[in-house]
Amino acid sequence: MSRRSRNTKVTMFFVLLFTIIISLFVFFSSTFERNAPIIEAENTIYWNTRDKIEIAIKDDFAIKKIMIEYSINNDLNKQLLVNQNTNSKEVNTILELPKPKFNENIEKYVVTIKATDSSLWNWFGGNVSEKTINVVIDNKKPEVSVLANSYNITKGGAASVVFYVHDDNLTDLFIEVNSNVFKATPFVKENYYIALIAWDLRDDNFEARIVAKDKANNITKERIPYFYTNKKYRTSNISVNDNFIDGKIKDLYEANSTTTITDKAKMFDYVNATLRAENEKIIHKLTKIISDEMVSDFRLNVFLPLKNGMKVADFGDHRFYKYNDEQISESYHLGLDLASTRMAPITLSNAGKVVFAQDNGIYGLNLIIDHGLGLYTLYGHCTQKNVEIDDIVSAKSTIASTGTSGLALGDHLHFGVLVQGVEVRPEEWMDTKWMKDNIFDIIKKAKDIINK
Repeated sequence: MSRRSRNTKVTMFFVLLFTIIISLFVFFSSTFERNAPIIEAENTIYWNTRDKIEIAIKDDFAIKKIMIEYSINNDLNKQLLVNQNTNSKEVNTILELPKPKFNENIEKYVVTIKATDSSLWNWFGGNVSEKTINVVIDNKKPEVSVLANSYNITKGGAASVVFYVHDDNLTDLFIEVNSNVFKATPFVKENYYIALIAWDLRDDNFEARIVAKDKANNITKERIPYFYTNKKYRTSNISVNDNFIDGKIKDLYEANSTTTITDKAKMFDYVNATLRAENEKIIHKLTKIISDEMVSDFRLNVFLPLKNGMKVADFGDHRFYKYNDEQISESYHLGLDLASTRMAPITLSNAGKVVFAQDNGIYGLNLIIDHGLGLYTLYGHCTQKNVEIDDIVSAKSTIASTGTSGLALGDHLHFGVLVQGVEVRPEEWMDTKWMKDNIFDIIKKAKDIINK
């Protein structure tokens, strides 16, 4: 082989080696990254002309330039909005679109966003992303009107309302009652809704408003004109002794706690306050659930769960507990205690679905039934049950027997009623006249208006 031929091969080898090195450098170097910038924006944005429209643009390396143009309606002529040089991995830019003038017919802006990064890819031109966004003008608030509602509501009680809401771009609809939020159910026809609401007995004041919001963040808040009765509930001072703490309280503590407490006052407070809160959290979570399916009517019998049952404790009783003459705990009694004979049959007054049927701390063997429209009934301290979770049970069914499970000294039924997770006065749902005046007559009045 001649010397010239050897030199040629060596040269070719080094050229190939150099080419490979350069290719590997380009392939692996971050300065030649190939990911285009990400423009975080929906394809369609609804704008009320008041709020700011903020667009986030991100890139793995760095954004070099942003250009934003817009046109009006379907006009092909574009106007420059943003022409910005930058050197950042993330840029948040606000679309300063001109607000339509009075009587100016602008339905939408068509916005084109073009972002170029600082990568040396594409022959040093960088990676480019482009996105077109339709910004639809919508500054009309949702229409809301109340058709019918209960005349009044009592502290700790419930009420109903039927109303109309319309907005082509509706996103959120709920009823705000103090700090609680209640969901509305579609009723009879499109754009009509019904809801049961509750006034938590621990809230001193009351205000109920329908809140409707659309995609452009236009918000309507319509007050529901209830008269209200600020009912006062009983306050009880109860002394606890060693026998009580060493019995029921200790049993519940040992069955439900992983810690060790020997102080009797603290042990009582754990069961009465901490364990109670954990048990009620389970109850509230289950009873907040409400179906989205449209309803056309809602009929119930009065709730009479215990034949010949005698009331032995009131709903809403605020209890303060003392041990050795010192207050050690407090709680609210959020149901009605009824008693008759030992292990008396508990009868379901209205059909429903079983959503809970197991031990629940202070409530003992605890059953919860869903009756629809966010209304639930609760049965505590049972001895035995005849139903399981997800069972569909009919009216007049015997679902369990009374007992002494949980934090119960004598055989009785703790009967509770909840509206979307809020405990309400069971007495109202045991009163034929109250149910007619506050639920069924409201539904009838609203249906007459809707169907006329």
